[in-house]
Amino acid sequence: MVSVRSLKPICESSSAFPSESSNDQAITSDSLDRSESKTYANSFAEDPLKASPVSDMLLDSFGRLHTYLRISLTERCNLRCQYCMPAEGVDLTSNPLLLSQNEIVRLANLFVSSGVDKIRLTGGEPTIRKDIEDICLQLSNLKGLKTLAITTNGITLARKLPKLKECGLNAVNISLDTLVPAKFEFMTRRKGHAKVMESINAAIDLGYNPVKVNCVVMRGFNDDEICDFVELTRERPINVRFIEFMPFDGNVWNVKKLVSYSEMLDKVEQQFKSLKRLRDHPTDTAKNFRVDGFCGTVSFITSMTEHFCAGCNRLRLLADGNFKVCLFGPSEVSLRDPLRSGVDDEGLKEIIGAAVKRKKASHSGMFDIAKTANRPMIHIGG
Repeated sequence: MVSVRSLKPICESSSAFPSESSNDQAITSDSLDRSESKTYANSFAEDPLKASPVSDMLLDSFGRLHTYLRISLTERCNLRCQYCMPAEGVDLTSNPLLLSQNEIVRLANLFVSSGVDKIRLTGGEPTIRKDIEDICLQLSNLKGLKTLAITTNGITLARKLPKLKECGLNAVNISLDTLVPAKFEFMTRRKGHAKVMESINAAIDLGYNPVKVNCVVMRGFNDDEICDFVELTRERPINVRFIEFMPFDGNVWNVKKLVSYSEMLDKVEQQFKSLKRLRDHPTDTAKNFRVDGFCGTVSFITSMTEHFCAGCNRLRLLADGNFKVCLFGPSEVSLRDPLRSGVDDEGLKEIIGAAVKRKKASHSGMFDIAKTANRPMIHIGG
Protein backbone atom coordinates (compact mmCIF):
# COMPACT_ATOMS: atom_id res chain seq x y z
CA MET A 1 0.00 0.00 0.00
CA VAL A 2 1.17 3.52 -0.72
CA SER A 3 2.11 5.25 2.51
CA VAL A 4 0.36 8.46 3.34
CA ARG A 5 3.86 9.81 3.81
CA SER A 6 3.94 10.25 0.03
CA LEU A 7 1.84 13.31 0.80
CA LYS A 8 4.17 15.80 2.42
CA PRO A 9 2.86 17.38 5.65
CA ILE A 10 2.28 21.11 5.50
CA CYS A 11 -0.10 21.86 8.37
CA GLU A 12 0.94 22.33 11.95
CA SER A 13 -2.62 22.52 13.23
CA SER A 14 -6.18 22.45 12.05
CA SER A 15 -6.25 26.23 12.10
CA ALA A 16 -4.20 26.14 8.90
CA PHE A 17 -7.15 24.60 7.11
CA PRO A 18 -9.82 27.20 6.47
CA SER A 19 -13.23 25.98 5.50
CA GLU A 20 -14.94 26.96 2.28
CA SER A 21 -17.61 28.61 4.39
CA SER A 22 -17.88 30.28 7.76
CA ASN A 23 -19.97 27.33 8.93
CA ASP A 24 -16.94 25.10 9.62
CA GLN A 25 -17.71 24.79 13.29
CA ALA A 26 -17.63 21.63 15.38
CA ILE A 27 -20.77 20.49 17.13
CA THR A 28 -21.14 17.62 19.52
CA SER A 29 -22.60 14.31 18.44
CA ASP A 30 -25.23 14.68 21.18
CA SER A 31 -26.60 17.79 19.51
CA LEU A 32 -26.93 16.15 16.12
CA ASP A 33 -28.57 12.78 15.91
CA ARG A 34 -27.79 11.09 12.60
CA SER A 35 -31.45 10.46 11.91
CA GLU A 36 -32.18 14.19 12.18
CA SER A 37 -29.64 15.32 9.61
CA LYS A 38 -32.25 16.82 7.29
CA THR A 39 -33.85 18.76 10.12
CA TYR A 40 -30.41 20.00 11.08
CA ALA A 41 -29.60 21.16 7.57
CA ASN A 42 -32.93 22.90 7.17
CA SER A 43 -32.48 24.78 10.43
CA PHE A 44 -29.59 26.68 8.86
CA ALA A 45 -31.32 27.31 5.56
CA GLU A 46 -31.64 30.86 4.39
CA ASP A 47 -34.52 32.18 2.33
CA PRO A 48 -33.14 31.69 -1.21
CA LEU A 49 -35.13 34.59 -2.55
CA LYS A 50 -33.34 36.99 -0.17
CA ALA A 51 -29.81 35.86 -1.05
CA SER A 52 -29.33 37.84 -4.29
CA PRO A 53 -31.31 38.85 -7.38
CA VAL A 54 -31.96 35.67 -9.36
CA SER A 55 -34.17 34.54 -12.20
CA ASP A 56 -37.32 32.53 -11.64
CA MET A 57 -35.76 30.13 -14.14
CA LEU A 58 -33.67 28.59 -11.34
CA LEU A 59 -36.49 28.20 -8.80
CA ASP A 60 -38.41 24.93 -8.75
CA SER A 61 -41.95 24.31 -7.53
CA PHE A 62 -40.65 23.32 -4.06
CA GLY A 63 -38.80 26.59 -3.47
CA ARG A 64 -35.32 25.22 -4.17
CA LEU A 65 -32.98 27.72 -5.80
CA HIS A 66 -30.47 26.12 -8.17
CA THR A 67 -27.21 28.08 -8.13
CA TYR A 68 -24.82 25.24 -8.98
CA LEU A 69 -24.32 23.93 -12.53
CA ARG A 70 -22.27 20.87 -13.42
CA ILE A 71 -21.05 20.85 -17.03
CA SER A 72 -19.75 17.65 -18.63
CA LEU A 73 -17.10 18.56 -21.18
CA THR A 74 -16.68 15.10 -22.73
CA GLU A 75 -17.89 11.52 -22.53
CA ARG A 76 -14.38 10.21 -23.09
CA CYS A 77 -12.10 9.04 -20.28
CA ASN A 78 -8.58 7.66 -19.93
CA LEU A 79 -9.71 5.21 -17.21
CA ARG A 80 -12.36 2.47 -17.20
CA CYS A 81 -13.61 2.53 -13.62
CA GLN A 82 -15.92 -0.37 -12.84
CA TYR A 83 -18.54 1.74 -11.02
CA CYS A 84 -18.65 4.25 -13.87
CA MET A 85 -19.00 2.20 -17.04
CA PRO A 86 -19.60 -1.34 -18.26
CA ALA A 87 -16.62 -3.61 -18.89
CA GLU A 88 -17.35 -3.52 -22.65
CA GLY A 89 -17.28 0.27 -22.63
CA VAL A 90 -20.06 2.58 -23.81
CA ASP A 91 -21.21 4.04 -27.11
CA LEU A 92 -19.89 7.59 -27.33
CA THR A 93 -21.71 10.49 -28.89
CA SER A 94 -20.08 11.60 -32.16
CA ASN A 95 -18.14 14.86 -31.94
CA PRO A 96 -20.54 16.93 -34.09
CA LEU A 97 -23.31 16.17 -31.59
CA LEU A 98 -21.28 17.35 -28.59
CA LEU A 99 -21.43 20.94 -27.43
CA SER A 100 -18.75 23.19 -28.88
CA GLN A 101 -16.75 25.59 -26.77
CA ASN A 102 -18.88 28.53 -27.88
CA GLU A 103 -22.09 26.63 -27.13
CA ILE A 104 -20.87 25.69 -23.65
CA VAL A 105 -19.97 29.30 -22.87
CA ARG A 106 -23.25 30.66 -24.26
CA LEU A 107 -25.35 28.24 -22.19
CA ALA A 108 -23.20 28.80 -19.10
CA ASN A 109 -23.68 32.55 -19.47
CA LEU A 110 -27.46 32.04 -19.50
CA PHE A 111 -27.25 30.19 -16.20
CA VAL A 112 -24.78 32.58 -14.55
CA SER A 113 -26.69 35.69 -15.63
CA SER A 114 -29.77 34.09 -14.05
CA GLY A 115 -28.10 33.46 -10.69
CA VAL A 116 -25.82 30.43 -10.91
CA ASP A 117 -22.61 31.26 -9.01
CA LYS A 118 -20.81 27.89 -9.11
CA ILE A 119 -19.85 25.75 -12.10
CA ARG A 120 -18.13 22.38 -11.89
CA LEU A 121 -16.50 20.84 -14.97
CA THR A 122 -16.89 17.08 -15.23
CA GLY A 123 -16.71 14.29 -17.80
CA GLY A 124 -15.79 11.57 -18.74
CA GLU A 125 -12.45 13.04 -17.87
CA PRO A 126 -12.59 16.82 -18.45
CA THR A 127 -8.82 17.33 -18.64
CA ILE A 128 -8.58 15.33 -21.87
CA ARG A 129 -10.62 17.96 -23.71
CA LYS A 130 -8.06 19.91 -25.72
CA ASP A 131 -9.69 23.30 -25.28
CA ILE A 132 -10.26 23.02 -21.52
CA GLU A 133 -7.95 25.95 -20.77
CA ASP A 134 -9.87 28.24 -23.11
CA ILE A 135 -13.18 27.05 -21.65
CA CYS A 136 -11.95 27.77 -18.12
CA LEU A 137 -10.74 31.22 -19.08
CA GLN A 138 -14.06 32.19 -20.66
CA LEU A 139 -16.17 30.73 -17.86
CA SER A 140 -14.10 32.34 -15.11
CA ASN A 141 -14.72 35.73 -16.72
CA LEU A 142 -18.50 35.40 -16.53
CA LYS A 143 -19.84 38.16 -14.30
CA GLY A 144 -21.34 36.69 -11.14
CA LEU A 145 -19.50 33.36 -11.16
CA LYS A 146 -17.76 32.83 -7.81
CA THR A 147 -16.48 29.25 -8.10
CA LEU A 148 -15.12 27.36 -11.09
CA ALA A 149 -14.35 23.80 -10.02
CA ILE A 150 -13.33 20.53 -11.64
CA THR A 151 -13.83 16.86 -10.83
CA THR A 152 -11.03 14.80 -12.36
CA ASN A 153 -9.39 11.40 -12.07
CA GLY A 154 -6.02 13.12 -11.71
CA ILE A 155 -4.16 11.17 -14.39
CA THR A 156 -3.10 14.24 -16.37
CA LEU A 157 -3.93 16.95 -13.84
CA ALA A 158 -0.48 17.56 -12.36
CA ARG A 159 0.99 18.96 -15.57
CA LYS A 160 -2.15 20.87 -16.59
CA LEU A 161 -3.15 22.39 -13.27
CA PRO A 162 -0.77 25.39 -13.23
CA LYS A 163 -2.26 26.66 -16.50
CA LEU A 164 -5.81 25.82 -15.43
CA LYS A 165 -5.30 27.83 -12.26
CA GLU A 166 -4.10 30.79 -14.33
CA CYS A 167 -7.30 30.44 -16.36
CA GLY A 168 -9.45 30.79 -13.27
CA LEU A 169 -9.98 27.26 -11.94
CA ASN A 170 -10.28 27.73 -8.17
CA ALA A 171 -11.51 24.39 -6.75
CA VAL A 172 -10.39 20.80 -7.35
CA ASN A 173 -11.92 17.38 -6.66
CA ILE A 174 -9.75 14.34 -7.43
CA SER A 175 -11.18 10.83 -7.55
CA LEU A 176 -9.17 8.15 -5.74
CA ASP A 177 -10.80 4.95 -4.50
CA THR A 178 -7.79 3.12 -3.11
CA LEU A 179 -4.32 3.76 -1.72
CA VAL A 180 -3.12 0.39 -3.06
CA PRO A 181 -1.69 0.55 -6.63
CA ALA A 182 -2.73 -3.02 -7.48
CA LYS A 183 -6.31 -2.33 -6.40
CA PHE A 184 -6.27 0.88 -8.43
CA GLU A 185 -5.34 -1.04 -11.55
CA PHE A 186 -8.07 -3.60 -10.87
CA MET A 187 -10.76 -0.98 -10.31
CA THR A 188 -9.83 1.37 -13.17
CA ARG A 189 -8.61 -1.33 -15.58
CA ARG A 190 -5.59 0.96 -16.13
CA LYS A 191 -2.33 1.97 -14.45
CA GLY A 192 -1.84 5.44 -13.00
CA HIS A 193 -2.03 5.41 -9.21
CA ALA A 194 1.25 7.32 -8.83
CA LYS A 195 0.01 10.02 -11.23
CA VAL A 196 -3.09 10.58 -9.13
CA MET A 197 -1.02 10.93 -5.95
CA GLU A 198 1.24 13.37 -7.82
CA SER A 199 -1.80 15.42 -8.80
CA ILE A 200 -3.03 15.61 -5.21
CA ASN A 201 0.38 16.92 -4.16
CA ALA A 202 0.47 19.36 -7.08
CA ALA A 203 -2.93 20.78 -6.16
CA ILE A 204 -1.86 21.30 -2.56
CA ASP A 205 1.43 22.88 -3.63
CA LEU A 206 -0.50 25.30 -5.84
CA GLY A 207 -2.55 26.43 -2.85
CA TYR A 208 -5.87 24.70 -3.40
CA ASN A 209 -7.46 24.45 0.02
CA PRO A 210 -9.10 22.11 0.50
CA VAL A 211 -8.14 19.56 -2.11
CA LYS A 212 -11.16 17.26 -2.19
CA VAL A 213 -10.52 13.55 -2.66
CA ASN A 214 -13.57 11.55 -3.74
CA CYS A 215 -13.65 7.90 -2.66
CA VAL A 216 -16.47 5.57 -3.70
CA VAL A 217 -16.63 2.90 -0.98
CA MET A 218 -17.50 -0.67 -2.01
CA ARG A 219 -17.70 -3.66 0.27
CA GLY A 220 -14.97 -6.19 -0.28
CA PHE A 221 -12.89 -3.78 -2.32
CA ASN A 222 -11.84 -0.72 -0.33
CA ASP A 223 -13.96 -0.65 2.84
CA ASP A 224 -10.86 -1.84 4.73
CA GLU A 225 -9.07 1.41 3.74
CA ILE A 226 -11.52 3.92 5.19
CA CYS A 227 -9.33 4.81 8.17
CA ASP A 228 -6.23 4.95 5.95
CA PHE A 229 -7.99 7.61 3.91
CA VAL A 230 -8.83 9.53 7.07
CA GLU A 231 -5.08 9.58 7.82
CA LEU A 232 -4.59 11.62 4.64
CA THR A 233 -6.24 14.51 6.47
CA ARG A 234 -3.86 14.48 9.44
CA GLU A 235 -1.25 16.88 8.08
CA ARG A 236 -2.57 18.00 4.71
CA PRO A 237 -5.45 20.31 3.66
CA ILE A 238 -7.41 17.42 2.19
CA ASN A 239 -11.15 16.84 2.43
CA VAL A 240 -11.71 13.11 1.97
CA ARG A 241 -15.24 12.49 0.73
CA PHE A 242 -16.57 8.97 1.20
CA ILE A 243 -19.34 8.29 -1.34
CA GLU A 244 -21.95 5.57 -1.06
CA PHE A 245 -21.89 3.23 -4.06
CA MET A 246 -24.67 4.32 -6.46
CA PRO A 247 -26.43 2.43 -9.26
CA PHE A 248 -26.04 3.49 -12.91
CA ASP A 249 -26.51 1.58 -16.12
CA GLY A 250 -23.76 -0.98 -16.62
CA ASN A 251 -21.99 -0.73 -13.25
CA VAL A 252 -23.51 -3.97 -11.85
CA TRP A 253 -24.74 -2.28 -8.67
CA ASN A 254 -25.63 -4.63 -5.84
CA VAL A 255 -26.90 -3.65 -2.42
CA LYS A 256 -24.42 -6.13 -0.92
CA LYS A 257 -21.61 -3.88 -2.22
CA LEU A 258 -23.11 -0.82 -0.54
CA VAL A 259 -21.35 0.36 2.60
CA SER A 260 -23.77 2.72 4.31
CA TYR A 261 -22.93 6.08 5.83
CA SER A 262 -23.67 4.79 9.34
CA GLU A 263 -21.33 1.84 8.89
CA MET A 264 -18.54 4.02 7.49
CA LEU A 265 -18.96 6.52 10.30
CA ASP A 266 -18.83 3.79 12.91
CA LYS A 267 -15.52 2.55 11.51
CA VAL A 268 -14.01 6.02 11.66
CA GLU A 269 -15.33 6.76 15.16
CA GLN A 270 -13.89 3.52 16.50
CA GLN A 271 -10.36 4.50 15.47
CA PHE A 272 -10.58 8.29 15.77
CA LYS A 273 -12.31 9.01 19.06
CA SER A 274 -12.11 12.79 18.69
CA LEU A 275 -14.08 12.90 15.43
CA LYS A 276 -16.50 15.84 15.56
CA ARG A 277 -19.38 16.84 13.31
CA LEU A 278 -19.04 20.19 11.57
CA ARG A 279 -21.83 22.56 10.72
CA ASP A 280 -22.94 21.94 7.15
CA HIS A 281 -24.19 24.46 4.64
CA PRO A 282 -27.88 23.84 3.85
CA THR A 283 -27.05 22.91 0.24
CA ASP A 284 -24.19 20.54 1.09
CA THR A 285 -24.42 17.05 -0.33
CA ALA A 286 -21.97 15.92 2.34
CA LYS A 287 -22.05 15.43 6.08
CA ASN A 288 -18.81 16.96 7.31
CA PHE A 289 -16.47 16.00 10.17
CA ARG A 290 -12.99 16.69 11.51
CA VAL A 291 -10.70 14.67 13.72
CA ASP A 292 -9.51 16.97 16.48
CA GLY A 293 -6.09 18.39 15.63
CA PHE A 294 -6.14 17.19 12.03
CA CYS A 295 -5.42 19.63 9.23
CA GLY A 296 -8.08 18.35 6.85
CA THR A 297 -11.65 17.12 7.08
CA VAL A 298 -13.74 14.03 6.36
CA SER A 299 -17.12 13.98 4.62
CA PHE A 300 -19.77 11.41 3.78
CA ILE A 301 -22.02 11.65 0.71
CA THR A 302 -25.10 9.65 1.55
CA SER A 303 -27.14 9.59 -1.66
CA MET A 304 -28.43 6.08 -1.05
CA THR A 305 -29.26 5.87 2.66
CA GLU A 306 -29.96 9.50 3.66
CA HIS A 307 -30.78 11.58 0.61
CA PHE A 308 -30.32 15.33 0.66
CA CYS A 309 -32.92 16.23 -1.96
CA ALA A 310 -34.57 18.92 0.20
CA GLY A 311 -31.48 21.13 -0.08
CA CYS A 312 -30.46 20.24 -3.63
CA ASN A 313 -29.28 23.22 -5.67
CA ARG A 314 -27.63 21.31 -8.55
CA LEU A 315 -28.34 21.16 -12.26
CA ARG A 316 -26.46 19.25 -14.96
CA LEU A 317 -25.55 20.07 -18.55
CA LEU A 318 -24.34 16.93 -20.33
CA ALA A 319 -21.67 16.84 -23.01
CA ASP A 320 -24.28 16.22 -25.72
CA GLY A 321 -26.25 19.29 -24.64
CA ASN A 322 -28.96 17.48 -22.71
CA PHE A 323 -30.12 19.17 -19.52
CA LYS A 324 -30.76 17.06 -16.43
CA VAL A 325 -32.29 18.36 -13.19
CA CYS A 326 -31.65 15.24 -11.05
CA LEU A 327 -28.72 12.84 -11.11
CA PHE A 328 -31.00 9.84 -10.54
CA GLY A 329 -33.93 11.00 -12.67
CA PRO A 330 -34.09 9.67 -16.23
CA SER A 331 -35.73 12.84 -17.59
CA GLU A 332 -33.59 14.97 -19.90
CA VAL A 333 -34.30 17.83 -22.29
CA SER A 334 -32.04 18.94 -25.14
CA LEU A 335 -30.64 22.45 -25.09
CA ARG A 336 -28.32 21.73 -28.02
CA ASP A 337 -31.12 21.22 -30.56
CA PRO A 338 -33.05 24.45 -29.88
CA LEU A 339 -29.77 26.37 -29.61
CA ARG A 340 -28.67 25.11 -33.04
CA SER A 341 -32.10 25.72 -34.54
CA GLY A 342 -31.82 29.42 -33.70
CA VAL A 343 -33.84 29.73 -30.49
CA ASP A 344 -32.82 32.95 -28.74
CA ASP A 345 -31.68 33.31 -25.14
CA GLU A 346 -35.16 34.02 -23.80
CA GLY A 347 -36.48 30.91 -25.52
CA LEU A 348 -33.67 28.81 -24.05
CA LYS A 349 -34.40 30.21 -20.60
CA GLU A 350 -38.04 29.19 -20.97
CA ILE A 351 -36.99 25.61 -21.80
CA ILE A 352 -34.60 25.52 -18.82
CA GLY A 353 -37.14 27.04 -16.44
CA ALA A 354 -39.84 24.57 -17.48
CA ALA A 355 -37.47 21.64 -16.83
CA VAL A 356 -36.51 23.02 -13.41
CA LYS A 357 -40.20 23.42 -12.51
CA ARG A 358 -40.75 19.72 -13.31
CA LYS A 359 -38.09 18.61 -10.82
CA LYS A 360 -39.54 16.24 -8.24
CA ALA A 361 -39.36 16.76 -4.48
CA SER A 362 -36.93 13.85 -4.15
CA HIS A 363 -35.54 10.94 -6.10
CA SER A 364 -36.77 7.38 -5.65
CA GLY A 365 -35.55 5.02 -2.95
CA MET A 366 -32.34 3.17 -3.66
CA PHE A 367 -33.97 -0.06 -4.84
CA ASP A 368 -36.21 1.87 -7.24
CA ILE A 369 -33.19 3.81 -8.47
CA ALA A 370 -31.42 0.53 -9.23
CA LYS A 371 -34.36 -0.52 -11.44
CA THR A 372 -34.76 2.84 -13.21
CA ALA A 373 -33.25 3.23 -16.67
CA ASN A 374 -30.53 5.87 -16.51
CA ARG A 375 -27.37 6.56 -18.42
CA PRO A 376 -23.93 5.25 -17.40
CA MET A 377 -22.18 7.74 -15.13
CA ILE A 378 -19.60 8.51 -17.84
CA HIS A 379 -22.44 9.89 -20.01
CA ILE A 380 -23.99 11.93 -17.19
CA GLY A 381 -20.81 13.44 -15.78
CA GLY A 382 -19.39 12.90 -12.28
